[in-house]
Amino acid sequence: MWRCLIVEDDAENARYVAEGLREHGHVAVVCRDGMEGLQRAVSEAWDLVVLDRMLPNEVDGLAILSTLRNLGKKTPVLVLSALSALDERVRGLNAGGDDYLTKPFAFSELMARLEALMRRARSGPEVRELQVADLRVNLVSRSVERAGTAIALQPREFRLLAYLMTHARQVVTRTMLLESVWDYHFDPQTNVIDVQISRLRQKVDTGFSPALIHTVRGVGYLLSDTGEAAVE
Repeated sequence: MWRCLIVEDDAENARYVAEGLREHGHVAVVCRDGMEGLQRAVSEAWDLVVLDRMLPNEVDGLAILSTLRNLGKKTPVLVLSALSALDERVRGLNAGGDDYLTKPFAFSELMARLEALMRRARSGPEVRELQVADLRVNLVSRSVERAGTAIALQPREFRLLAYLMTHARQVVTRTMLLESVWDYHFDPQTNVIDVQISRLRQKVDTGFSPALIHTVRGVGYLLSDTGEAAVE
């Protein structure tokens, strides 16, 4: 599972890329302008960045690229652009882009290019399975088992569990879950997270010991097999 940042001001294009990545089991977070994209690109950890060349708010794709590279960040970046001229492609690559794809494009080609970038970027063996205590999540087959018992999850439940497992023994906030699992960049003022967490607990914790999914009062949630303070 990759954690992908998509910096793209065109709403339809951003949706197209984000939905395609999520259908392949990845986390996709969308930023719609250059300033927000720059802030999130430099302050958070990403496996990949899909970056539009031309962006609003005075910070374009090349500025984001240059800042990332000047800070020593080696995150693979694929540049998307309607500018197809050879000199524009060269500018994008010289600024630090790892690949350059012109619009319009087929998602299958985008995915193939991203997979190639990830193959080149991997410095160690690919993480295929996550485990905490006797809970095992296979990211390739998208299967889950606890104490040898298979657990059937809906797609959203799997994404939620995979995110919690990836951040095992770390507190994750509601905002982190809304953005990374639901792709909400605002609080919908609903109990959608509570409902999904409750359903996940029923499947993952009921009948097993110890309980792994905890609520951290006033903060968020924690997946852990060790005793923690201020959790429910």
